[in-house]
Amino acid sequence: METKKFQKKVEDFICEKCGAKNIGRGYNDHCCKCLWSKHVDINPGDRQSDCGGAMEPIAVEIRKSGREYIIHYKCQKCGYEYKVKAMPEDNFEEILKLSNKPIKE
Repeated sequence: METKKFQKKVEDFICEKCGAKNIGRGYNDHCCKCLWSKHVDINPGDRQSDCGGAMEPIAVEIRKSGREYIIHYKCQKCGYEYKVKAMPEDNFEEILKLSNKPIKE
């Protein structure tokens, strides 16, 4: 059986970077306070990666006339890169700080 490319996972978690408590909504995979994440997925929500490295937010892409923010990540352990949509509850000050960093494609 083929695995879906996206699996909704509702999980609360404590950020390993800043210690903030994050309430799971099924679509959040990063800390809403500091924006850091953890490399636990191969495809979103599958929890199939064995890496477990810290995912650093490295840049933000602005789309749809400035109303949608895409956070770019890079794993500190293995170098894996991915991007996700910012959530409404994300710390907008942290998003703004990232918007000044160039996006490396």
